[in-house]
Order: sequence, then C-alpha cells, then structure tokens
Amino acid sequence: QVQLVESGGGSVQAGDSLRLSCAASGRTRSSSAMGWFRQAPGKERELVAAISGSGLGTYYADSVKGRFTISRDNAKNTVYLQMNSLKPDDTAVYYCAARRGYVIGYVANGYDYWGQGTQVTVSS
Repeated sequence: QVQLVESGGGSVQAGDSLRLSCAASGRTRSSSAMGWFRQAPGKERELVAAISGSGLGTYYADSVKGRFTISRDNAKNTVYLQMNSLKPDDTAVYYCAARRGYVIGYVANGYDYWGQGTQVTVSS
C-alpha cells in the first residue's frame, strides 16, 4: 500500500503563489507517474498536472499552463506543484495521486492511490 500526504494549501490573494507538496510512503516506487488533481464544489475532479516516473514527461491542463509547474524529487519520494499567479478559479481541493505505471495518466480512474486533499482558496 502507498500513502500520500499533501501539504502547502491555504488561503491567498489573487496573484499570489503557493507550493503544494505530496510525500509518498509505504510501498512506493520512485518510477510511478504522479498527478495533481483538483475538485471545486459542484464540479468534477480534473487533472491539473502530471509527471512521468522519470520526470522527463509532464502534462498541464490548459487552464494552468505557464502558471503551474510540477516537479519531483525521487530521493525524497515527493512531488511538488508550484502555483504562481493564482486566480479565484483555482480555488479547489487539490489531490495528489499516484499510479503503478511510469507513464502519465490523464483520467482519475487511471490512478491507484490518492491523498486526502488540501484546500486552496484564492480570493480576488
């Protein structure tokens, strides 16, 4: 089993930055692809960013391209999401997810393990 714990959420003003962290423990594999999803009230969970097991491949939703950066430190079993120029539309619960494979997954049911989520609130 793999445990994922997110941290770094909070309440900020539009234009501010936050960095989310996701620490993996248990039967982790440093080669697992990882993703950050978010879910706002009344909306479906959406993939925000993902990174391949090697870290060489990344994906970003159009809504966050140029503002968010996903990275990983396999030595620390940690994945990060640097969020800059935050907007009120970024307000959501952000979830870290891991999949057994090393290739990026683009849908939620392609991920095998989930964190508990961390709230990000951006006010105008």
